[in-house]
Amino acid sequence: MSRTDPMLIDVGRLRMMIADVLIGNGAGVDDAQCQADILIEGELREQPSHGVGRLPVLVGRLRRGLIVSGATITPRWLTEAVVAIDGGRSFGPVAARGAIDAVIDRAGTSGVAIALVNNSNHIGMLAPYVERIAADSAIGLAFTTSEALVHPWGGTAPMVGTNPIAIAVPTAEAPLVLDMSTAAVSMGKVLDHAARDLKVPLGWGVDADGRPTTDASALASGALAPFGGSKGYALAIALECLVGVLTGSALGPDVRGTLDAEFPATKGDVFMAIRLDRLGLTEMLPRVSAYLDLVRASGRRGAVSIPGDRARGTRMRRATEGIPLSSRTWSALLDLHREVAHA
Repeated sequence: MSRTDPMLIDVGRLRMMIADVLIGNGAGVDDAQCQADILIEGELREQPSHGVGRLPVLVGRLRRGLIVSGATITPRWLTEAVVAIDGGRSFGPVAARGAIDAVIDRAGTSGVAIALVNNSNHIGMLAPYVERIAADSAIGLAFTTSEALVHPWGGTAPMVGTNPIAIAVPTAEAPLVLDMSTAAVSMGKVLDHAARDLKVPLGWGVDADGRPTTDASALASGALAPFGGSKGYALAIALECLVGVLTGSALGPDVRGTLDAEFPATKGDVFMAIRLDRLGLTEMLPRVSAYLDLVRASGRRGAVSIPGDRARGTRMRRATEGIPLSSRTWSALLDLHREVAHA
């Protein structure tokens, strides 16, 4: 096997190693396992930009006190159906888990519930959170903000976050799951290309001088393009303002702490659950399933998929076969694991 070949790592082994590294750097067992689970989900769904490669930054943030394990997470119900959550600088997935628990529980009585989260760290992929809501026969929505990495339509300076959005709609079978960034690509993917000395496609973004580039390292110092031109930019800045207003988080260039190990996290997260049974809408589920099957059948066999289909298939395959990691990522994980093993 060459150094560029991916290595297949057993999921259980990888999860244990990530948790060991976090625990060895001061995280509690439950927090470490929660964070490890969301990094594993990124890898299982073929999104390494939200996977193991983020571990060194998480470790750096732990060591500098920018992540507080065992933090006091404070919920404050603003209305019967809206809760504001101060994450206390906790691991992002830990605060998000509390937010999801809260909206699922409250939506069981009110029909709709919203959680507004600030003062917590990067939460990883959004899909697992909305899928958990959908498993409770509810529509799940999630929005989050990031550092200003995207240039506005017509500009070249990074002024807007990648601002992902996720929606899960339950059906009579597997849910429809949308999880997408409002940038042409995630910065994590650009950094992954840079680490492996790979070129990026033209159109992903511009360098620090505002020139279109295929150099991943140059792009990492420049700005990502919004997806879909002016429409993607419009959606991104609308989400920036929506999350900022609701959570009181920073906006644009003032958002920090999801990619670095230097600054407190100042982004915000919004989660929503809409319980279909409480609204008398469960009879729609078979109709949605039938419609999605009609869409799948509209093209050549296997050519048309529904959001969530491919990620679900990849997840099942990797859970059995193992997770492919680049030699660089595997070596970095081994180094971190040796540090705590010999401490």
